[in-house]
Amino acid sequence: MTHADSVKQQQLYHRAFVRIAGVKDSIRNGDLITRKGNDFTSESLSTLNRRDHRYSHCGIASIENDTVFVYHALGGDFNPDQKIRRDPLEVFAEPYTNRGIGIFRFSVADSIKGNFVKLARSFYDRGIMFDMDFSLKTKDRMYCAEYVYCCFTEASHFKLAFNHSYIKDFEFIGVDDLFLHPQCRPLSEIVYK
Repeated sequence: MTHADSVKQQQLYHRAFVRIAGVKDSIRNGDLITRKGNDFTSESLSTLNRRDHRYSHCGIASIENDTVFVYHALGGDFNPDQKIRRDPLEVFAEPYTNRGIGIFRFSVADSIKGNFVKLARSFYDRGIMFDMDFSLKTKDRMYCAEYVYCCFTEASHFKLAFNHSYIKDFEFIGVDDLFLHPQCRPLSEIVYK
């Protein structure tokens, strides 16, 4: 990499962090936060989405004091202990290994959005592990979209019903099954360029 390339890359990172900081104040408890990594795994996972391949990972926003955190289930090298994570937005959305983020909000009562966060924290506090089998049949292990799906459906007392995706006989929740829900609207989408 040349010096000019390095400077260009640093400018890209700086612009991305400025844009992330610019949307922080618009984020509310219970918002759906999505991202797409710039690696092979993220690219592969995004192709599992049956309708929209923009994002490969997701979590739930929680405003704690003056910090926006994202609760999310992550596997692989980025999370050696494989437990649900609680990361500041800047860590979750960082541009070094990600291509961009999306912020989405469900049209439900604030009390239900608060319940999204309470349930997300409960799973986090219990140390739920990442589900490498991507199975909807277990509740002691969850993958990212399943984790968010469980929080949203249980916290809404099953008033939010989500599309399930299938590849042959394999049933799963894709990230797009969440953000394409009829009661979900995009607030902001940032592509790091």
